[in-house]
Amino acid sequence: MTTPPLAPPFGGQQAQAGRDVNTASLCRIGQETVQDIVLRTMEIFQLLRNMQLPNGVTYHPNTHQDRLGKLQEHLRMLSVLFRKLRLVYDKCNENCAGLELVPPEQLIPFVEDEGSKRESRSAGQSRPASEERREIVEVNKKLKQKNQQLKQIMDQLRNLIWEINSMLAVRS
Repeated sequence: MTTPPLAPPFGGQQAQAGRDVNTASLCRIGQETVQDIVLRTMEIFQLLRNMQLPNGVTYHPNTHQDRLGKLQEHLRMLSVLFRKLRLVYDKCNENCAGLELVPPEQLIPFVEDEGSKRESRSAGQSRPASEERREIVEVNKKLKQKNQQLKQIMDQLRNLIWEINSMLAVRS
């Protein structure tokens, strides 16, 4: 089987070929391409499942040729989709080549009891962000203390009410 010529990189959109494409858009195109590859692969397996092996059973040559043609078309399209995915992958790597890697821990706000771990990792960040983070940690500590005090007061009130109710029950 010969490989078909390479299709235009992004579904034939010539306007995009002349300008840089957003990396997020490339990732979306790549995701759609992977979904197409999965769909085509499922269709190929469906065709293979429906094909009969030539094991002495009479078969209709026209039906067999039709199914074989469909199978070859699906395989050709699968090859084109994999080339498209490769182009998208290479373009994404090219666009991201100059970017520095940021650990995911810095991108996701975590709530930690110990602020020292977090501050040591974010030493390279700007001063206002670290101050804001420190203020948030302090506010969280104060909030936990207030919650603990409220819990103690509620426990004391509960015990007091229980004692009053038990005294009233004894007098009755």
